[in-house]
Amino acid sequence: MFLTISTTGTPERPATDLGFLLHKHPENAQAFSTSYGTAHVLYPEASAERCTAALLLEVDPVALVRRGKGKGKTGAPDAALAQYVNDRPYAASSLLAVALSTVFSSALRGVCQARPERAEEPLPLRIEVPALPARGGPDLVRSLFEPLGWTVRVEPVALDAQFPEWGDSRYVQLVLEGELKLAEALRHLYVLLPVLDDAKHYWVSADEVDKLLRAGEGWLAGHPEQKLITSRYLSRRWSLTRQAMERLELVRLAEADDTAVEEIDNAVDEQADTEERPVPLAVRRREAILAALRASGAARVLDLGCGQGQLVQELLKDVRFTEIVGVDVSVRALTIASRRLKLDRMGERQASRVRLFQGSLAYTDKRLKGYDAAVLSEVVEHLDLPRLPALEYAVFGSARPRTVLVTTPNVEYNVRWETLPAGHVRHGDHRFEWTRAEFREWAERVAARHGYQVRYEPVGPDDPEVGPPTQMAVFTLAAPDTTTTTTTTITTTEKEAKAA
Repeated sequence: MFLTISTTGTPERPATDLGFLLHKHPENAQAFSTSYGTAHVLYPEASAERCTAALLLEVDPVALVRRGKGKGKTGAPDAALAQYVNDRPYAASSLLAVALSTVFSSALRGVCQARPERAEEPLPLRIEVPALPARGGPDLVRSLFEPLGWTVRVEPVALDAQFPEWGDSRYVQLVLEGELKLAEALRHLYVLLPVLDDAKHYWVSADEVDKLLRAGEGWLAGHPEQKLITSRYLSRRWSLTRQAMERLELVRLAEADDTAVEEIDNAVDEQADTEERPVPLAVRRREAILAALRASGAARVLDLGCGQGQLVQELLKDVRFTEIVGVDVSVRALTIASRRLKLDRMGERQASRVRLFQGSLAYTDKRLKGYDAAVLSEVVEHLDLPRLPALEYAVFGSARPRTVLVTTPNVEYNVRWETLPAGHVRHGDHRFEWTRAEFREWAERVAARHGYQVRYEPVGPDDPEVGPPTQMAVFTLAAPDTTTTTTTTITTTEKEAKAA
């Protein structure tokens, strides 16, 4: 990643004062270690008439993946390679913004003991960013920088100069010119570079609101694109965005009344907060599962792939479920589930209703036989497709509960998630995500092979264009007299499952 900051001067007010303002001597080439690589500061030119400071950030892709703990893995065949081969080392992003705040921290605050008067003066500045991701294109770049007093020159970068018919990439070359204080210019870049990239490399927590308001002091409250800037900077986390917007409105009102924010922000009773909050999809999913189980009349229920025990916990609250078994391959998940359920402190009568044990759904297990219902909630998409037949036989062919509930994401709905980049799945461990048609095709095939009938229910808001966020199939074992008995060829994977 590369960025340059240039200014001009006179013998009386030399351009090399830029070195004092940035706290980096023009005659030295300096290197600074960051969490994701090395930042270099050097001066390609330094004279009284013109001075240019360059920030070069060398990103270590391996360090980025390790510190990110695999964030963004999609499970697709090329996902592992994509973590290491991408645009992060070359295109300006939140990585460069963090480097700016680290290397030029004093300049960002407007602190310069050697030239305090220069820090308070507007300078003729020219900032160049050769490769800048711009989700929204050149028009968005102009709408973000021009209201701040910059003259903006932005040129799209072609996908391939030899093939102009392919069109432009999402990258632009950016040149900003204007007379601003250096601290103001750096704060603009610190906020707007990650806003244009729209993909932060780290988890956005509540303290990011304070960072945004500090860097946006004096300009963000009145910016015409305030809402977009705030939402993107905070990775579209609605609760943080709302908090930031409320505080920015207080700043605007305080400036209009020429008073302090503290004098306006009063009489706030948090106990009286009655605003409705959206119901999380995970809660809606458990509600739909519980409703289907109650409708089936099931009393003895298997939660296959129970994870940390959230559904088991809900099942225990309903006395009609007399036996609840949670099964998961992860010992760690089962340990967390046990703590969540407080099994060690549970009364004898309640404890007799629930069991947790380790097991793999890729193999038949005699412990799973004889139950009224089984739930596979957000499980199938975590398996590689070649392993699905083994799960199908272990559940539908061997265990054969009277009712089987299967929920899985509807990939068509992903376009409604603003924070989910195009082409990405919802969880790093998802091996695939099905469309509604693909899910129904799979469910119909499984039902026909193993003697079940199947119907489908939406989970969450049913969008008229893309359907619900989660799709649920309710399998019911057909009565013996209505089941058409056919000779089924057992696949190699099913044979392995039976043998196990």
